Amino acid sequence: MRTEFRNEAFTNFKEEPHQLAYEEALRAVESSLGKTYPLVIGGARLETERTQTSVNPARRDQVVGIVAQADRELAERAVREAASAYETWRRVEPDERARYLYRAAAMLRLRKHEFSAWMTLEAGKTRSEADADTAEAIDFMEFYAREMQRLARPQPLTAAREEENELYYMPLGVGVVIPPWNFPLAIVAGMTCAAVVCGNAVVLKPASPTPVVAAKFVELLEQAGIPPGVVNFLPGQGGEVGDALVDHPLTRFVSFTGSRDVGLRINERAAKAQPGQKWIKRVVLEMGGKDAIVVDASADPDLAADAIAASAFGFSGQKCSACSRAIVHQDIYEAVLDKVVERTGKLIVGNPADRATDVGPVIDAKAYRKILAYIDIGKREGRLAFGGGTAGTLDPEDPEGWFVEPTIFAEVDPRARISQEEIFGPVVAFTKAASFEEALRFANGTEYGLTGAVISNDRANLELARREFFAGNLYLNRKCTGALVGTHPFGGFNMSGTDSKAGGRDYLLLFTQAKVVSERY
Repeated sequence: MRTEFRNEAFTNFKEEPHQLAYEEALRAVESSLGKTYPLVIGGARLETERTQTSVNPARRDQVVGIVAQADRELAERAVREAASAYETWRRVEPDERARYLYRAAAMLRLRKHEFSAWMTLEAGKTRSEADADTAEAIDFMEFYAREMQRLARPQPLTAAREEENELYYMPLGVGVVIPPWNFPLAIVAGMTCAAVVCGNAVVLKPASPTPVVAAKFVELLEQAGIPPGVVNFLPGQGGEVGDALVDHPLTRFVSFTGSRDVGLRINERAAKAQPGQKWIKRVVLEMGGKDAIVVDASADPDLAADAIAASAFGFSGQKCSACSRAIVHQDIYEAVLDKVVERTGKLIVGNPADRATDVGPVIDAKAYRKILAYIDIGKREGRLAFGGGTAGTLDPEDPEGWFVEPTIFAEVDPRARISQEEIFGPVVAFTKAASFEEALRFANGTEYGLTGAVISNDRANLELARREFFAGNLYLNRKCTGALVGTHPFGGFNMSGTDSKAGGRDYLLLFTQAKVVSERY
């Protein structure tokens, strides 16, 4: 039997040997930049005429890798290879499937800094952010392996005389996995391995900004022994390849993490039965948030400021759980705002490969333009209390990265666009509330319901928030980012997704179907 699940420890970068080890990993990865990464379909590596160049968002002249791009014909081939592999993989015992994940997790643990360094260079993650991403990937594999073994054991049923009854969790079939770029290892690993350990075969379409990290993970699974065709690597354009995968009649489920608009489009397309389709496609969506930290009059201003600054500006605010709204009681509003401004002013914006950097670049030109547009809107909707500056241009010849200064707007109406729309960047809007009840109304006043936090020393207010703050992950007296697998099962309400809880005990049920067998003697 395996030991009880424990979260992977984060690297303590306050210790010099860890800094030096990370820098060594960065040098090793930099020596491997610029390689070509093929498609992987049924175990075969396929080059294509069409390719995509992945670049370092902090140094746009640095090519991370050149990645083959699939078309609809190759998408068809990938689904059929997955369907073929599924017929064998589904018959593999759950314990054996779990052992593949244990091996992959052990291998990743030995190469932790290497994978983290790839994320620093392709996703713009600082050392601590990349290290947490890798640790979470290990956690997902370790946790889901144990969960599959738990679900494979006899399930409790009410006993019946003269009859034997058993319940089995069976795999679904072929799945399409479409992960985001902001957790290019952890969420790729979690979404892929949850499906695979249940006995399904998948087609993995990686996010366009971070395909090299995904390719490295697929290589890791192959090295761990996952049979050909169980995981197929299919980068390509969403409107072409993504639609073909979602629409395919052999696709049994779609697992997606990303924007609200794309998630809704997938849900709509998957709902339409195709000729030859025998099932209702299952769709698992996680689509972002507009997360708020509420601070009441009793709160410790320093604790509040620490939570807001860390949640708003970690990884340049590019987390679906990031704090993009600070809703503060009027009695403590100015004190908290001043302290957040003070802390934000000490953050170092720069190349995430540098050990001193706190805030790296945003992911690409599209994100850069979007965030700058929201900063312009914010200047009309509130008072610019800090930031708003940039580095880099839209000139493709400019090697400077896509840097946006951490930005704070004050006196923002709760109905303003920067209080309602997901920005996905280092921008936070401060709103003043006359009471805790009003603050909760403001917090609940969006179409999302992913994460939130309350900073308070008032037990009645904390209990009220437990009942009335409508978020899938609510944190009391701490930041609203940093969910741990097994400890904080993650997923939200409303337009934040389909209420799934990644890293929780019921998550694998989304990739299985229950069969009851009854035999009378």
